[in-house]
Amino acid sequence: MNATVFLVDTLFSLYLMVVILRLWLQMVQADFYNPLSQFVVKATHPIVGPLRRIIPSIGRFDTATFVLAVAVCALKLITLGLMFGGSLNPVGIAILSVIGVIKETLSLMFWVLLLRAILSWVSQGQSPVDYVLYQLTEPFLAPIRKVIPPLGGLDLSVLIAIIALQFLQLLIQDTFPM
Repeated sequence: MNATVFLVDTLFSLYLMVVILRLWLQMVQADFYNPLSQFVVKATHPIVGPLRRIIPSIGRFDTATFVLAVAVCALKLITLGLMFGGSLNPVGIAILSVIGVIKETLSLMFWVLLLRAILSWVSQGQSPVDYVLYQLTEPFLAPIRKVIPPLGGLDLSVLIAIIALQFLQLLIQDTFPM
């Protein structure tokens, strides 16, 4: 049973990350001709496309993609709940789904920042993935660099952003244990 739960949880979490990545790419107006962006769009468009006809965007915020993220998280909770024979409370599932999307977003931000830091050591910045990671993370790192500029060529903004993300994750985990 543990292997099945792991597989279900992982599959839902991976697709949820792709949906959140689509929302994030849209919010930072990243290059959608990039191969990584194209993958994200193609993986989510069959569901987001029809949803956009029903749910309009609010400014630059793509509400249809956010609704899909919450729905994926809700389906994950329902599926895991049914596997364990738990009761289904619609209000509880809705609240836990929104919290789950927030937690998954913070987790995704952590991994993107970590990947960007590692790639900055080995890559020369010519990869299409490097450019998308730059577009995704720069809105968070630029304000930190204004407060704490690079010291002797060492940029501490990624470290500070990761510490802040970990703090937020712990705060949410303590407030809403799931």
